[in-house]
Amino acid sequence: MTALPGETPGTVGTDTPQDTVSPPEAGAEGPEHAEAPDASEAPDASDAPDASDAPDPSGAPEATDASEGGESSDTPADADDDARSDAEAEAGADAAPAEAAPAAELSEAQAELAAQRELRERIEKRKAEKAAPIAAGTGLSGTAADLLAAVRAVESGEKSGTAFFDRPAAPPASRRPAPAAAQPTRTPAPEAAPTARTATPEALDAVRAVLTEGGAPEALARPAVGALGEQAAELLRTDPWRLLAVPGVRPEQADGFARALLGADCGPDDGRRTAALVGWLLERAALQGHTALDADAVRTALAERAVGDPDAAVRDAVEEGVALVFQEGDEPSADDAGAADSDGEADEAGDADVAREPVQVLLGLDRYALAEESLADGLARLVNACEKAADWAEAAASAPSPSAAELIRTAAAAGLVAHSGGEAARAEPAALIAAARGLGLRALGATHSEDGRRRLAAATGDPDTAVTLSGLLSGAQGPGRDEDGALALDLLVVLDAPQLDVEGAAVLVEALADGARLVLSGDPGVLGSAGAGRVFADVLASHACPQVVSRTPDPGPIGELVSGIGIGELNQVDAPGKEVVIVPVRDAGEAVHRTVQLVADSVPRAFGIPAEETQVITVGHGGAAGTGALNEALKQRLNPGPGRFGGFDPGDRVVHVPAPGRAVPGVVLSADAEGLRLDCGGVPVVVPQERVESSVRHGWALSAHQAAGMRWPAAVVVLPGDAAQGLSRPWVYTAFGRGERHLSVVHGVDQALPHAVAQVPAQERTTRLRPLLEALPTPDAAS
Repeated sequence: MTALPGETPGTVGTDTPQDTVSPPEAGAEGPEHAEAPDASEAPDASDAPDASDAPDPSGAPEATDASEGGESSDTPADADDDARSDAEAEAGADAAPAEAAPAAELSEAQAELAAQRELRERIEKRKAEKAAPIAAGTGLSGTAADLLAAVRAVESGEKSGTAFFDRPAAPPASRRPAPAAAQPTRTPAPEAAPTARTATPEALDAVRAVLTEGGAPEALARPAVGALGEQAAELLRTDPWRLLAVPGVRPEQADGFARALLGADCGPDDGRRTAALVGWLLERAALQGHTALDADAVRTALAERAVGDPDAAVRDAVEEGVALVFQEGDEPSADDAGAADSDGEADEAGDADVAREPVQVLLGLDRYALAEESLADGLARLVNACEKAADWAEAAASAPSPSAAELIRTAAAAGLVAHSGGEAARAEPAALIAAARGLGLRALGATHSEDGRRRLAAATGDPDTAVTLSGLLSGAQGPGRDEDGALALDLLVVLDAPQLDVEGAAVLVEALADGARLVLSGDPGVLGSAGAGRVFADVLASHACPQVVSRTPDPGPIGELVSGIGIGELNQVDAPGKEVVIVPVRDAGEAVHRTVQLVADSVPRAFGIPAEETQVITVGHGGAAGTGALNEALKQRLNPGPGRFGGFDPGDRVVHVPAPGRAVPGVVLSADAEGLRLDCGGVPVVVPQERVESSVRHGWALSAHQAAGMRWPAAVVVLPGDAAQGLSRPWVYTAFGRGERHLSVVHGVDQALPHAVAQVPAQERTTRLRPLLEALPTPDAAS
């Protein structure tokens, strides 16, 4: 690997991280001065509960802007406060029902499955008194919740299937073997970005008064109403720790707020405080990808937060419905216990032989528990309801590769298939889609991004065969719904499957009709979803369905480099055409300088790739060489301007985050009274003025999580000295694989890079989907 002409190699140095933001002091700032740190930089691997998180008596809540995802090793954090407020309002409202009737006291065996079943019945009864009855998927939010509500309304006969769509539904088609209908050519209409929950002026004024009384910034008023609803002021006055439901607020800040409002009436073991802390810990874990936490870890974190009796705090939180409790593993049966008691002669060695692994007790939020259970049931339904007698032998025989033929044969005999492979392996799902449509089936591929959609359409040769997953679920793309409210599809192939979070996957699977086939396809080596869960990894690990592993390698020097990283080896590859270039730097300042030089001069001159087709990728958003600093330097060089549209100018490259986990690259077109107008991959988008600051950032530089599922002709990966602790094998694998023709690595981490590739695997996520899938009856599953 060589340096580009004009690049002077330097020595390697380290930088001091500069991401730390101190919380504002109570009452120190008003809404126009409150500092809003990026929440995406906070919830990383280093932000786990530990003794260093001692309460700060002087801290007041701070407003948070989470429109982008931060990076640790592979911690998900693409989040937007306003876009996430509806979802967190549900979680917050369920997490601390102060007004709920006292729950019946649990038995000592509350961790057992029978007690768990009884507990969940009481929780659902309590929620039913406040709102509507709870069905599977109720914990979902945003577009997911809207879609689920639409399906339920159609199923119950309350509304017709066409009531939820802008265009009339197509006439019902026979399920088998209906010919693939040609998709009409659509002219993209301006897409309005999702808006946050509307807050009345009266509610905002009431919340501001309470916040001011408690010494908290008034800037938290709008997010507090978004999280807690119109009754936020009353809830905060009676239970100040409900402020923890607001994104970015930490326990020590909520403690200070509570002391200001309650005085001597509050203490560290106040039931309101402990319940809120349990919910906060679980919400914080969800930002890191977990759908549940070990109960012992929760108790330990509570003890570090000065809770005197963590066991009682957890028990009370479970009784109040803040958390659900689950058991993983097998307990000793009564027969085993009786046999052990009757064997009085057994020695200690014999007892050790029959000892079983202890049961793991997990705590989780109901929204993720319901999503995982709904997803597991839906996947089992697909496995068992599909017609297995389909004859696709001729289609398999004409497949373009042996791996594609294997995938076609497997999909013919299974309702659920897991397919794994790299970038070149995407041709195999494309071949499957083409083969299915050739047989008269309604087949479609869904991708994580518009860029992925474009690449899939190129592979199939038909633009009507590819949609984005968000477009499919919203009804903006794809065939729409059939007369039963299900997606009018016989086969759906989901590419970029590692980017599926558990809530999105649950909605998707529930929208598929009985008898439909689902293929989950993706690269297991990339970073996981920005949302909670590890759907693709859990499906693979559970062996709940047949699996097809591609034998098609990624070509060229970049493909060879990335393939080595996938198995823990950082190899020097032969790049005669300078497809891979290493640019050593001494410090963060030089890293920024070299990055701008590469994007603006070196790469266009050497490869003919313009700056707008080169993507910069770095570890985090903060620091001297994070996305913030790099975007500022790149804007100054590539599109200087005064930022007259909320900090943006026409021609600026941006990333729009319409919902947590969705980062959509775009270009600023203009602005008017309706908001900021963007072109996002050919789709016009209008971002309302009040949402611009929280959901739009400059996009010349992205984090690896934001770049997942997309590729560019050239990629420049920036690794300053302070990035070393954020590196992991999945991060490096993802970042290095974003360039199609060229990859430049601005290298300032010395041996931390090969160390991360060889010894820092993906961060394990605690989820329940795998055991749920393993426990379900799937007689046709592969062993």
